[in-house]
Parts: sequence; C-alpha cells; structure tokens
Amino acid sequence: MTNPQILRGLTTVSFWAADLEAAKKWYTELLGLAPYFERSGADGKLAYIEFRLGDYQHELGIIHNSYAPKGAAAGPGGAVIYWHVDDVAAALEKVTALGAKEYEPLTHREAGFITASVVDPFGNILGIMYNPHYLEILDLTKKASPALL
Repeated sequence: MTNPQILRGLTTVSFWAADLEAAKKWYTELLGLAPYFERSGADGKLAYIEFRLGDYQHELGIIHNSYAPKGAAAGPGGAVIYWHVDDVAAALEKVTALGAKEYEPLTHREAGFITASVVDPFGNILGIMYNPHYLEILDLTKKASPALL
C-alpha cells in the first residue's frame, strides 16, 4: 500500500547548541530523562544527542552547532515546532524557571488550542501546545492498536 502524502509524519526535530554538554544537562532536567543516543565527533567531544519523547517516541536531536549547515541562522528564526503538552501554563512556567526566555506568550486560540513558545538557553525555539486534535488521534490510535502504545 502506498501513501500518496509526501509528508508522512514528524521524525526528528534538530536543535543546535554551542555547548552540547550544557544542552544535555538542561534538556535532561526539563524532560526528566537522559538522551537514549549520543555520538562524539572526530575530536572526541560530544557532537550529537537524541531523546525519544512522548506518545509516539518522536526524536529530538541536539547537534553541536559546528555541524550546522553553512549559512544557518545563529539565533531563533523560521519555523516554530510545537510539542503537545497537557498543561501549557505549567510547561511554560517550568521551561522559563530553567532559564528559557518567552518568545510567544501563552495564547488561547480557537477550538481549544493553546500555544506558547520560548527560546531555550542555546538559541532554539521550543513551541508548546495543548492540541485537542493530537489527543483525538492518540485516542483513535490507542483504540486501533493498543499494543503499540
């Protein structure tokens, strides 16, 4: 069976950090789990870490910024990728308490969506969202394949 959609799903979100050891410590504290994968560069220093997150085990990779594509922006810009959270206000409070700076305030949107975003201490935009659609799909997936979740 072939899926006609070109974009099939989120696989990995990549963030950049000049101090990967500090990023590892910060995200481990925020997420409450250690990266499941780490890779060192040719110099022996930490070059990449990866976390598996949430209901679908999406990947958050943090890469030393020396590996960033040529011409990549040094600061926040472009897209905001939102991660579903059950309580945006509580998540926003936690990330700002850990040193992230508010980028977009908590915003109630139509149909029950709530968003906010911050810039982490390493210059990446971290979006958080309460997304009723995410919960609907999660519920349908659990009903269809309870062994998978």
